[in-house]
Formats: sequence, structure tokens, C-alpha cells
Amino acid sequence: MTNQTTEQSASQFATRIVASLSEVGQTAWDELLGLQADANPFLSFTFLHALHESGGASEKAGWQPQYITLWNQAGQLAAALPLYVKYHSYGEYVFDWAWADAYQRNGLEYYPKLLSAIPFTPVTGGRLLARDATARAALVKVLQSLRRDTQTSSTHILYPPAEQAEALQQAGFMLRSGVQFHWLNPGYRDFDEFLATLERKKRKNIVAERRKVAEAGVRLRRVRGVDATEADWVFFNRCYARTYAEHRSTPYLNLDFFLRIGAGMPHNILLIVAERDGRPIASSLLIHTEQTLYGRYWGALEFVPCLHFETAYYQPLEFCIEQKIACFEGGAQGEHKMARGFLPQKTWSAHWLAHPGFADAVANFLEQEADGIDSYMDELNDRNPFRPAPP
Repeated sequence: MTNQTTEQSASQFATRIVASLSEVGQTAWDELLGLQADANPFLSFTFLHALHESGGASEKAGWQPQYITLWNQAGQLAAALPLYVKYHSYGEYVFDWAWADAYQRNGLEYYPKLLSAIPFTPVTGGRLLARDATARAALVKVLQSLRRDTQTSSTHILYPPAEQAEALQQAGFMLRSGVQFHWLNPGYRDFDEFLATLERKKRKNIVAERRKVAEAGVRLRRVRGVDATEADWVFFNRCYARTYAEHRSTPYLNLDFFLRIGAGMPHNILLIVAERDGRPIASSLLIHTEQTLYGRYWGALEFVPCLHFETAYYQPLEFCIEQKIACFEGGAQGEHKMARGFLPQKTWSAHWLAHPGFADAVANFLEQEADGIDSYMDELNDRNPFRPAPP
């Protein structure tokens, strides 16, 4: 599309920068989301609005919502981009701390910056939400104008799908790749059939880990979101906060957030609760659709060997098999997931820096880093945990 055509397409829409999704409305937002092939529950009005209203991703917390919305002549929401003015780099999972440090050492301000992401959620999904190609092209044009006009140092789009990453690259962004680990379900009948596909040592380790949990007297129960009580959420929040306390850090989220998503999107929620002697001792939270299960958070009030693996991996894997869910995204990082049947997948982010000198330096860094990521992927694939297929 030529620049002239893009300018014309942008003029077809009214642009509004909104500080709250209440200015858009749940009906309009979720209607647009329903048209996206790459949507997920984290992009829903319920999830995003809960993040903002609970204070987890608010201006006070260093996340100032500045969503770009485009409206067509019929008054419909035609395109949108979740966007924040960020005053730090916490909760992103694509790390640019070294870039911020380089700015500071040279007497420049890196913050505030513009960031398109789902706060605290390293999950690939649509960022350029649009009704059609024309609206999406106009959205990119508005983003380009905003990044030029704003006083921020840079613009970052985290975890877009590959085709949107390519479109952003064409619009002048630099691409950065990363690695996550996903478990894929070809249609296993049960957990034992999955185990049989793994190398012998890995299979034996999983069996041993599960046995340790059972022998410790721990029993697991799965609580669907529609059945979760306030007591379940209060307990889960205790576990979640305990994980952060053990790492001497402050939780990003709070009970208000969990209660909001529990009430607003119960059909997408699975809680796994570990109990011993009739009392709960650990819990994990997962979000799911019919196609994908997303591992999110876990915590325990007392230590039991291998309980993390049972609560955060093996119970979810059994759930995927039973519900015929095709993919389990286990969250950010973690090579240890490969020993449990997860395989490496490439992720993307897109970056634009206003300072020409730093933009050139980051471009050189990203080129070298990309070579390293490709080599890392090759190394990981050579360590495939599955048995070779029979000839």
C-alpha cells in the first residue's frame, strides 16, 4: 500500500486515544475481538479492564493506558491497539533494562516509553486489532504518527503474531525474537500414552516425581472457574503472594483482580488445588480456550518435593488430554519444561527508538542476538525429549 493510499485509509476513521476501556465499552471491544483470528482471553475487555481497575496496570503502578482506537463512519470500533505509557520495564518479559541503562549512562531519559502488551502476560496474540486490512493499515499509520509526536523515547510491541511482526517491521520497527516452550497434543488418549512417547529417562523421572507427591499424602482437585468460590480465590491469592514473598518482591496482581476475572470470565479459568490432610497447601491458575491452555501463576504455603511440577504441569497436561486441548503454553522461559514434553517456539517483539544513534546500536545488537537465538533453537531441537519415531 502506498503512503498516499495509507493516508487516505486513515482519514476514513475517527481516532480516539482512551485512558480507560470504559470509554470504549465491553460490547464494542469484545465484538472487535471476536473478529480476530489471533485473539485470546487476555485481550478480552474483562481481563484488561480488571488489570486497570484493580490497580495492577494503572498509572499509579507505572502503566498509563493510552489505547489507540479507530471508529468508522457507522460508529463502530474498527481498530484498536492496547497501548501504555510506561515509566519502568517491570512486568514485560522482553527485557530492555540494558537499553535503559545505556540511555542513563549517556545522560538521556529512556522513560517514559510507549508499550503495546498485555501487562504481566507473556502470551502471543493480536496487538493490531482490526475489522479488515484497511483499518489495520490505518491503525499502523496512527501508531507511526503517535510515536513521532510523543515525547517518549521509544515504542515497543510485545508478543505480536508473526504476520503482525512482519507488518510492524515494514512500518519501520526492528524485530526481536525470543523463545518459549509449548506442549502440543496430537490427540493422546491418556497421560500414559503421552509418557510412552518420551525418552526412557524422562519418562521415569516424571513417574518418580508424581509418585513423590502422592506418597507425601497430597491430593489434587481441579476447580473450573464456574465452580470457584470466593474462598478458592482467597486461598489462591495467598499462594500467589507467597511466591513473590519468597523472591523478596511485590506481587503485580491482587485479590481484587482475581475476583474480577473469576466473575467475568469463569469459562476460561481452571484452578488446581493441592490438599494434604484435608487442607489446601498449594494452587495454580490457568486460563484456557477450547484450543489452548495457558499456564499463569502458582504458589505453595508449604514445601513438598515436586509439587510444583504436579500442580503447574502434570495436572494441566492431563486436563489438556481429557479436554482435547491442542496446545499448552507453559509461560515465559524455562528449559526444564523440555524434560516434560514441551518444545521450543519462537516469539517476537517489535521496537522503534527515536534517538538515531541508539537505534543503530540496538539494530546491531538485535542482529547479533537473532543469530544467537537461532543457534539456541537449533541446540534445543537437538535435545528433543521424545523418542525417535519408528521407521
